[in-house]
Amino acid sequence: MKLVSFRIRTPIGTFTRVGAIHDQRIVDLNMAYARWLADQQEAQPHRLANAQVPPTMLEFLEGGSSTLAAARRAKDYVTALFPSGKGPFGETIMYAAPDVQLAAPLPNPPSLRDFIAFEDHIAATSRKRGQPIPPEWYKAPVYYKGNHRTIMGPDEALPWPLETTKLDYELELACVIGRKGRDISERLAEEYIAGYTIMNDFSARDIQFQEMACRLGPAKGKDFATALGPCLVTPDEIADLGALTMIARVNGEEWSRGRFGTIHWSFAQMIAHVSRGETIYPGDVFGSGTVGGGCGLELDRYLKSGDMVELEIQPIGILRTRVVSATQGGEDAGPHD
Repeated sequence: MKLVSFRIRTPIGTFTRVGAIHDQRIVDLNMAYARWLADQQEAQPHRLANAQVPPTMLEFLEGGSSTLAAARRAKDYVTALFPSGKGPFGETIMYAAPDVQLAAPLPNPPSLRDFIAFEDHIAATSRKRGQPIPPEWYKAPVYYKGNHRTIMGPDEALPWPLETTKLDYELELACVIGRKGRDISERLAEEYIAGYTIMNDFSARDIQFQEMACRLGPAKGKDFATALGPCLVTPDEIADLGALTMIARVNGEEWSRGRFGTIHWSFAQMIAHVSRGETIYPGDVFGSGTVGGGCGLELDRYLKSGDMVELEIQPIGILRTRVVSATQGGEDAGPHD
């Protein structure tokens, strides 16, 4: 399935709910399961649906394989009923995609780890510093912990951050953990992956390198925003992860293109490494790090206020972010041509 978090406006407020893409529609999985339960003559369909197929993504992932199986059953059931598919009390189950706003597929991950797993990328960035690849890089997959509270979704605007003069995108694939575990073997690690999404690890390079000169960080140079989306694709939807093509465009111009199969450290190796002596949890996000050539730093090109950044990895889709002024309409804080 292609799972999403989507926002709906109601008379009592705006809610973010978990859904699945079906053709050009979004299926509300919690409401779909409630309808299935009601048709099985269940007396309290909403109460049981909230427990078995929770309405928000983190709780959905915490439900594990049984929640995913129930959601699949409900999705198949209500799409067969369309257009008569309504909730037990006439609630909307399916929405036309243009009528809803997508949030990040997981708006509130409990943690965010970003790796540097592509050899071409670390080689290029090391050359810019006049250094070889550190030999320690080949010993284990290394990562930093990002700010899991500044997650952005698709088509959200990024206000110009921190008066940087070197705002950069980073073209990455991310996996989201779907099971709690500790000391996981590399052989079994892929069983802990709930799905994959596109990740843009925005970076203020001048601030990042100033921080890292002190042998710590990155911190402020990256903590202001990480974009995820547009959906979370379950592993069964991707036949060959290594064959995925990764593309970055700025204002429609292709800046970067790579293939996920060029990665040196696999997600299975990352999971095995992180879980050694440490518990991982559903909803933890692991970023692959930037694919070779997949950022402005490698190209000596940086973003400007007004730029539209598009990261594309099919079958996941396209993750779009527009860079705007710091005041979202006032005098631009970013540089111009």
